[in-house]
Amino acid sequence: MPTTMTTKDTVAMTNTPANIQIYNTLSKSKEPFVPLVPGKVGIYLCGPTVYKPSHIGHMVGPVIFDAVKRYLTYSGYDVTFVINVTDVDDKLIAESKARGMTMAELAKEMTDDYMRNLEAMGVDTVDHFPRATDNMGEIIKFTQELVDKGVAYVADGDVYFDVGQDPEYGKLSHRSLDALQGAGGEMADRKRAAADFALWKSAKKGEPAWDSPWGPGRPGWHIECSAMSRKLLGPSFDIHGGGLDLVFPHHENEIAQSECCHGKPQAKYWMHNGLMQAADEIGKVGGRQTRANDEGDADAQTATKISKSTGAVAFRELLESHQPETIRMLLLSTHYRRPIYFSEQQLRNIATGLDTFYRFFDRFQRVTGESFHELPYATTREEGNRRIESFAAIDDNNDPRHQIHAARVRYLAAMDDDFNSGAAVGDLFELVRLLNKFVDTEKLERSGGDKQSLDTFKQGASALRELAATLGLFRNAIVEDKVDDSMIAPLVELLIEVRKDSRDCKNFALADKIRDALTQLNIVLEDRPDGTIWRIES
Repeated sequence: MPTTMTTKDTVAMTNTPANIQIYNTLSKSKEPFVPLVPGKVGIYLCGPTVYKPSHIGHMVGPVIFDAVKRYLTYSGYDVTFVINVTDVDDKLIAESKARGMTMAELAKEMTDDYMRNLEAMGVDTVDHFPRATDNMGEIIKFTQELVDKGVAYVADGDVYFDVGQDPEYGKLSHRSLDALQGAGGEMADRKRAAADFALWKSAKKGEPAWDSPWGPGRPGWHIECSAMSRKLLGPSFDIHGGGLDLVFPHHENEIAQSECCHGKPQAKYWMHNGLMQAADEIGKVGGRQTRANDEGDADAQTATKISKSTGAVAFRELLESHQPETIRMLLLSTHYRRPIYFSEQQLRNIATGLDTFYRFFDRFQRVTGESFHELPYATTREEGNRRIESFAAIDDNNDPRHQIHAARVRYLAAMDDDFNSGAAVGDLFELVRLLNKFVDTEKLERSGGDKQSLDTFKQGASALRELAATLGLFRNAIVEDKVDDSMIAPLVELLIEVRKDSRDCKNFALADKIRDALTQLNIVLEDRPDGTIWRIES
C-alpha cells in the first residue's frame, strides 16, 4: 500500500475544503473549479436524438455526469443538472416515415425507452429534461435575436448563422475558418459562406413545421441547445458536457450562437467524455480499437465509436444479460476523458471484480448481523471528515485505522483531480481489501470481536459506503432472479459435507472434483475458518 503521504499530510487534506480541478477543452488544461455563483453549479449535458432505441453509447454521458453531480453535491454545491432531448431532426423524420407513424409518436416511444434505461442505470439526479418541441418559442426568439444583431441572415425562409461575423469561431475545436470551408451541403446556394450553419430550416412538404417570422419550418440542431440551456441555466453557466464527438461542429456552433448573442461565455468549463469503443471485436462494432493515446483525439474516437450505424444492440437487450451496476462500473472504471472499451469479456471481468464487494457485504452481515445497505453513512464531505476524524489522528502507518483513512484521502484526491473515477474505483478496492484484512486479523467472524474492533469495522464500512455513493454505486442490494433452492440447498450442503469428509481422509482428488463440478454449475464454494459457505453466481 502506498505510504508516501505522512499522517500530517493526510489529516490536512481531509480537513481542507474540496480543491477540485477540471480539464477544460476550451483551454486544453486543468483549471481550478470556481463556480460563477458561489455554492451553485449549473450543468448542461447534450442528450440523445430519439429516433431509435438507446444503446450503451447513450448511457456514457449520463452516467459520468450523474457521478459528477453526485460528487459536487457531496462536496457542498447546489447543482442543477440538465439533459436535453432532441425530438425533431432529419433522422426522426426519416425513421417515422419508414415506420408509418408520426414524428411525435416515434419521439415519445424512443424517449420513454431512454428514460427507462436511465432509471435502470441509477441516473436519477437530472433536474430537467427539456425537449426541443416544447421550447419552440424560446428557439425562435433566440434566432430572431441573432438576426437583429446582424450575425445571422434570412435566405428564402432559412436562417443561417454568419460564421464570418464571429472572430473567435473555432476556438473550442482549435480549427481555423479556412480549414472549415467546404461544399456547404444541400443548401450551399443560399449561404454566404460554406461554413455558415442553419438556425432555422424552411418547411418541406409533408414534414413537421412550426410558424415563425421567416415562414413555416423547424430549428437547426445547434440552436436548440443554446436556447434551452439559456432558459434553464441562464446565458452563462458553469459546465457544458458532452461526448468528444460533439466538440465540432455542435459545441463550436453553440458557443458562436450564444456568445455572439450575449457577449459573454456560454459555459465556463467544457467537459468532454471519451467515446465507447469495441474492445475486441475489430471490424464488427466500431472498427479498429482506439489507441490509449487517443485521449482527447475527437477524430480518432469518433471514427471508431459504438453507434447505431455500427451495429450497437439496444440497451434493453444488454440489460437482459448484465446487471445495471456492472455496466455502470464499466463506465466509471476509467477516466472520463479516455475511451471506454466495451466487450462481453470486459463486462464479465467487471462483474468478477464486483463480486469482491458483494462478498464483503455478505461478510459484513455475518460479522455485525446488520445489512451493509442500511448502514448509516456521511452524505457530505464535511460530515465524512467529522466521522473519520479519530482515524485521521492515528500516527502509525501500520494501524488499520490510519490505512482506512489514507485510502479515503486518496479517493478524494482522485475525484478532486478532474473527477478521476478510474483511480477512485481502485481506492474502493483497496478499502475493501483493508476491511477484509481487519476481519481476518481481529478474527471477527470467529469471536465476534470486542466493541472497539466492531466499531472500527463499522466505521470503515461506513466510509466505503460514503465514497461509493458519490459514484452512485452499491446504493441498494442486488436483487437477482434466484433458482428455487428449496431442493438445491440440501443437495449442495450434502456435497459440501462429502467434500469435507474426503479432505479429512486426504482424498483431495475427490474433494477437488466436487468443487470443480459445482463451479461448472455456477455454485461457488468459499472455505472459511468456521466452515464452507456457498452461493450461486449468475
